[in-house]
Amino acid sequence: MSSFGKIIHINLFGESHGESIGLIINNLPAGIKLDKERITNSLYKRRPKSVLSSSRQEKDEYQIVSGYFNGKTTGTPLTIIISNKDTRSKDYTPEILRPSHADYTGKIKYDNSNDYRGSGHFSGRITTPLVILGAICEQILENKGIYITSHISSIKAIKDKDFSEIALNKELALSLNSSDFPLINRSIESTFKDVILNAKANKDSVGGTIETAVLGLNPGYGDPFFDSIESTIAHLLFSVPAVKGIEFGKGFDITKLYGSEANDSFIMDNGFIKTLTNNSGGIQGGISNGMPITFKTAIKPTASIGKPQKTVNISTMEEVTLELVGRHDPCIVHRVIHVINAMTSYAILEIIARTEGVKWIN
Repeated sequence: MSSFGKIIHINLFGESHGESIGLIINNLPAGIKLDKERITNSLYKRRPKSVLSSSRQEKDEYQIVSGYFNGKTTGTPLTIIISNKDTRSKDYTPEILRPSHADYTGKIKYDNSNDYRGSGHFSGRITTPLVILGAICEQILENKGIYITSHISSIKAIKDKDFSEIALNKELALSLNSSDFPLINRSIESTFKDVILNAKANKDSVGGTIETAVLGLNPGYGDPFFDSIESTIAHLLFSVPAVKGIEFGKGFDITKLYGSEANDSFIMDNGFIKTLTNNSGGIQGGISNGMPITFKTAIKPTASIGKPQKTVNISTMEEVTLELVGRHDPCIVHRVIHVINAMTSYAILEIIARTEGVKWIN
């Protein structure tokens, strides 16, 4: 079942080529004013808008069908629906298994009853309502001085700067969040885009990494072991299609250091305890220490490509060659970054609500 949350509980529903997709948010307190313009802007940022992306053009016009009245939440389940308009189901056949898609596993799991069109419920299209969830959570968090931001850390083997190399602050977060292609070092934007367009020209695709930071979260949130900050964020981010890895703070590179280099020494800064470095990514023992929470997410190359690939016709049980047709992204890193921000925002709100309760939200 596509649901999550102990306090702010969500249910995700719909298929890529079905009539609609949507989300139910439970336990949001009554009286929250929803910034609809912010929601619309967040949806726009996720949409394909250039030759770097799919040509599928969904307007993502949403309806709030329950839990909202006179411009405020009512305290009952907030239900949001988005219609699918620009579908082209003829591009998909049930017999041919697309490499690295959920065609085979979906057929096995759901006894051949799964909706295979556009990957059905497994599709990245289903992340659209999650962006609405993120816009609502971001609004609540920013009212409390907490900001979530990300930049494209790499495309294929080419890298942007890391957050550890610069000063993290609210202004940077707002600047990155306003961009369709957020980078720290703007001079490499054309290089990144050339890599994507070259893959597209060759009927191929590329992946990359996204670096995220949570600013303004006080120390003391999260729990050890199963409900640690890392566990909660990772659980949610691994639900996003194409995510293949997450590393917090220094991540895997911390294994190359001595303990004396890896440890984050404590210091006093204007009466507050901070750490001299942030190799642990703002988390110790699964609990926030007041430093920025930082992590990187690995996004695989888009599975839908035009190059010939070996696969199987599941009806005849014979090996065949597949050359995909349709409207596909040569890279989704610059689009999924907005989903990563959204899911991180929801994760942080859920983590805080587990300690403070929902009254903290108002």
